[in-house]
Amino acid sequence: MSEWSPQNLPRQQGRLAVVTGANSGIGEVTAVELARAGAEVVLAGRSADKVRAAAGRLTAAVPGAAVRAEALDLADLSSVAAFAGRLTESGRPLDLLVNNAGVMAIPERRTTKNGFELTFGVNHLGHFALTGRLLPLLLKAPAPRVVTVSAAIAGARAFTGDLEDPQSVKHYRPMASYARSKLANILFAQELQRRADAAGVPLTSVVVHPGSAFTGLQQHSSGLTRHLSRLAIGRVIGSSTEEAALPSLYAATARDVTPGGYYEPGGRRGAPETPQPAKLPAAASDIRLAASLWTDSEEQTHVCYHWS
Repeated sequence: MSEWSPQNLPRQQGRLAVVTGANSGIGEVTAVELARAGAEVVLAGRSADKVRAAAGRLTAAVPGAAVRAEALDLADLSSVAAFAGRLTESGRPLDLLVNNAGVMAIPERRTTKNGFELTFGVNHLGHFALTGRLLPLLLKAPAPRVVTVSAAIAGARAFTGDLEDPQSVKHYRPMASYARSKLANILFAQELQRRADAAGVPLTSVVVHPGSAFTGLQQHSSGLTRHLSRLAIGRVIGSSTEEAALPSLYAATARDVTPGGYYEPGGRRGAPETPQPAKLPAAASDIRLAASLWTDSEEQTHVCYHWS
């Protein structure tokens, strides 16, 4: 495969994109490169101050970029509804939604404002609710695309338990909770594609895993976990944040992306290549599990998807 970089992005003029978790890490790189390619980008993040600062860095890097910062707390369904309401007021079609934000390895079990286990609540349920509330704007676009960022650990059966006890009510383990939320991301993205196909709408849903990079994702982890992450990512298996963002950028813009596909980094560290299809975790191929997760997510978030 050949070397692939953000310079390969098709031009994005006229497209409106929303990137969650855009105040740092992979999300910020994704937003910058989409803006550099000509897209209008909404940077969404929990901290209004941090996302405004990220918007400032973006406009400094890409003079003249069309960008705005919006507060969005995925741990609070009222914040999700308010964010979607602000976008809906404009009536502007939404061409691209990148569900990138996430939390990882929180040392003790915590809950969102709506009572969900925090990792599963932010990584899956918050994005499920956000996508559903933005669906009317996505369906106004000629070729809408939703990119959901998962992680390689989603395939670790020892961690995920095939979504047994998804909110860690019986027993909480930080990385197991994270793995389950990332498996849920894949199941959601594929079920979203199946439902779009059944409804006859031209929406493309793609899921990626970015490899390993030390970003703001590890900020909630214990000190030991953060230290080990730096060692493992920096010296053994990791990539830069810029390299880790390539699968998201490819999934968001490439013309040959497969609807419902799952992509991972291509090449080796220091020599990035075109992101490539990844092998689905066994549980992610379970259509009944995906449908059950969808129904449960609707019931918990009170967000139903309307396709017309």
